[in-house]
Order: sequence, then C-alpha cells, then structure tokens
Amino acid sequence: MKFTAQQIAGILEGDVVGNPDIEVSKLAKIEEGFEGALTFLANPKYTPYIYSTKASVTIVNKTFVPDNRVETTLIKVDDAYLAFSKILEYYDSVKNNKVGIEQPSFIADSSRYGENVYLGAFSYIGENVVMGDSVKIFPNAYIGDNVVIDDNTIVFSGAKIYSETIIGKNCVINAGAIIGADGFGFAPNEDGSYSKIPQIGNVIIEDSVDVGAATTIDRATLGSTIIRAGVKLDNQIQIAHNVEIGNNTVIAAQTGVAGSSKIGKNCQIGGQVGIAGHITIGDNVKIQAQSGIGRHVKDNEILQGSPALKLSDYNKSYVHFKNLPTIVKNINDLEK
Repeated sequence: MKFTAQQIAGILEGDVVGNPDIEVSKLAKIEEGFEGALTFLANPKYTPYIYSTKASVTIVNKTFVPDNRVETTLIKVDDAYLAFSKILEYYDSVKNNKVGIEQPSFIADSSRYGENVYLGAFSYIGENVVMGDSVKIFPNAYIGDNVVIDDNTIVFSGAKIYSETIIGKNCVINAGAIIGADGFGFAPNEDGSYSKIPQIGNVIIEDSVDVGAATTIDRATLGSTIIRAGVKLDNQIQIAHNVEIGNNTVIAAQTGVAGSSKIGKNCQIGGQVGIAGHITIGDNVKIQAQSGIGRHVKDNEILQGSPALKLSDYNKSYVHFKNLPTIVKNINDLEK
C-alpha cells in the first residue's frame, strides 16, 4: 500500500517540505533508508544521516533546521518520535484490517458476532460465544464456550481462550497465548499422591490490555483472575489463579506471579521476576529484573535482588559483596 507525503502529513497534522506527491510503501531506519521508504529523525545523534539517507520521506521535529542540502522530503511535526509511532500504529491497523469468515472454520450456531469481524481459517468458535464489532480471530485460534470478546480486540494465530473468559475492547492477544487454563491447584493425600482441586472461576481482561506471545493467564479457583485496563504483558509470562493486576502495570518477559497475589496500578516489573503467592504489591512499584518478591510491598518502592531489597540498600550491599574476599582477608589479618 502506497501513501504520498501529503497523505502522511494529513494523518500526522504536519507540514511537507519538499515533494508532497512522492510516494512511500515501506518503513526503514534513517541510516538504512532506501527509495520508497519512510523514516524519522528524533535522536540528535542520528542527524548526520539526514543528509545521506536514501529514504523518500523523513519525519522530523518542527525545530529541525538543516545545515546542508537534504534530498529526502521532510514532514515537520511537533514530536517526530510520537508521530512515527502513530504511523506504525496506523500501518499495523491497515495490515491487520482483515474482514470476513474464511473456510474451513467452525462457528457454533449459538454464538453471536458483530459487524466487520474476521475469522481466519481453522479457527474454532464455541457455544454461546459473544464477539463485538471488528473483532479479529486469526487462523488456528481457539475460542471456548461462553467467552465474551468486546469490540476491536485481536486474537492472533494459535492463541487459546478457554471457556468463560471475558475480554474487553481494544485488546491484543498474541500468538500462542493461553487464557483461562486451570490454575495449579492440588491437595496432598496421605499416600503422597495429589488430588486435583477443580478450578471453576474465570479470567477477566479489561480494555486495552496486551498479552504477549506464549503468555499464560490461569483461571481462578473461585471468582476471577483479573487483568485491569491498560496492562501490558510481555511474552512468556505466567499469571497464576486469582491474581489481580492493576491498571497500566507493565511486566517484562519470563516473570511468574504465584496464586492470589495482588499487584497495584502503574507498576513496572522487569524480566524474570518471581512473585510469591498471597502477597500484595502497592501502586507505582518498580522491580528490577531477576528479583524475588516474597513479602508485601508498599506503594512507590523500588526493589532489586532475591530476596528483594530496596534498590539503594541493594546497591550499597553489592559494593561490599564485590569486595568480600578483600574484606575477609583484612579481617583475618587483623585477627592474626
């Protein structure tokens, strides 16, 4: 799909400097630009490339004034980085703007769906499923019985949405994600074996949530596992039964959250963090990668380590840890 510089400027509310009719159909880094590509300049250290890039169109800040001749057509905007992000979002929406029902696919007679939906080949839609307008289910996805998916949500290939799950508007469920599988509930028996505890709750995902590829969110034992609006989950994350994650919290890859823990809003959690069960983490908490959280955490804390300490305490302690051989030697010398 091709766009002229003038059309892009219209989307971004920017001003064209150069040829308004020049067309682009690809996106590129400014240092790797080529004819027919759109790029951007936001970081000043990349400024030299503006004079050599082969990209046909470059988005720049309105404050940019070239020192030399530029061959690329410029689109001047208030914030080049945000503008290019907007173009990426627009491009992604156009690319994924599929409509219609492909065959073979299965849709239970009791299911209902709105306008402009897309159901890819080999997708399965179970009994009593309700899907809103512009929902997109990509090939080989599974939607179990009694699932509700609201407007403009995308479920990519290979994702599995188990029964009773409720998903809000404008969500993205990436490939291989599993939503609503049984929580890890087993009771020990006297003979050392385990009896399974039925998991009869569900998962609720509110609006504008992103779930990464191969991430799993388990159904509750009773009640609901809840992912609040605006949460962003990276790839390969495990969210256990009855967990609740507050609005706009972001969690990086390979983090595991054990059952019945509550995470507040606007938290930032790094990769490979382990969070124990039945604890509460407050709002605006920041947890560094590979930390282990085994206690309640107050609002606004910044933690690192395993078990996690306040970041300032961890850094002070780590200085001594690195010098531990020297410290031990000095102590031994003093004792002698």
